[in-house]
Amino acid sequence: MSTVTIEQAQAQLLQLIDEGHAGEAIVITRDQKPVATLTIHASAPRQPRTLKGTVVYMAPDFAAPLEEFKEYMP
Repeated sequence: MSTVTIEQAQAQLLQLIDEGHAGEAIVITRDQKPVATLTIHASAPRQPRTLKGTVVYMAPDFAAPLEEFKEYMP
């Protein structure tokens, strides 16, 4: 866990985010007291078609207009 002052965090926020490792917490202090924690979350890039075939049932009226909007339909 790293510790930086609030002034350092303001000046180097993008650098802190870029250099941070997933799950690493960076404590931000003011007057030597912790005031915030910056946690880096990294996720893998989304892959297309990873959920293909997972819908097992779709109601027959799925695309039908809702009753509430029938008055607005031609």
